[in-house]
Amino acid sequence: MFVFSKLVWIFGQPLSLAFFFAVLAFIGVLFRRRGIALVSSLLSILILFVALYTTAGAYVVQGLEERFPHVAADPADLKCMIVLGGATQNQVTTVRGGYELDSAGDRLIEALRLAQKYPQARIIVSGGDGSIGGDYEGDAVISERFFTALGIGKDRLVEDKTSRTTFENAVNTKELLAQNGLSNCLLITSGFHMPRSIGIFRKQGIDVVPWPVDYRSTGKETLGFDFTQPSLNAQLLSTGVREWIGLVGYYAVGRTSALYPAP
Repeated sequence: MFVFSKLVWIFGQPLSLAFFFAVLAFIGVLFRRRGIALVSSLLSILILFVALYTTAGAYVVQGLEERFPHVAADPADLKCMIVLGGATQNQVTTVRGGYELDSAGDRLIEALRLAQKYPQARIIVSGGDGSIGGDYEGDAVISERFFTALGIGKDRLVEDKTSRTTFENAVNTKELLAQNGLSNCLLITSGFHMPRSIGIFRKQGIDVVPWPVDYRSTGKETLGFDFTQPSLNAQLLSTGVREWIGLVGYYAVGRTSALYPAP
């Protein structure tokens, strides 16, 4: 299932689809199938245009981010927090060491802020090596270096070093919570990732408080054209499409509580 999900995303992301239709158009030309060549060319161009030069990606991501609004005030008390992996550049750190953060680094930064404010809170860091080859350090290993280097005692960390997907995050976390007598933790992950995460955790019977971070949209996005930042537009669309593939796929195999979980 893990490898299959990776392959689905490799071939299902927008730019991969655009390339696929471009190849199909070339094959249509070679074999003089003008109809196939024309339709495939148009589809390839359309996907590229939407991905690169519209705000479709930001709009889709915004919808996911707004599903579970961020709570304005910090909790009165905090016993534990669950930080989902995906916030570090594990390919880089495997070679260079340290704790290089990626675009989702807010997950760890917010957890650090809360850990400093609530010195009694435990931190469950969930994330192994999510690559197909399994050749890199996992998020839990890198996060341990991050937290301890910034003054958080290792005794406060509960580490899941084997999970590779959000589903495995939830399954392993359920066991760790029971072992450590913890419950009703904050769930810290990216806003766009929160609906799928909450659905999976609910399916496992884990009560958590959504604590979204790492916002990618302004909250005021509308559909339109944007010729100023094509690479960012494509990245946002890929992020949104990936989450929706995950939502549909996990719901289809019964791993989430609802197709589009809500508060």
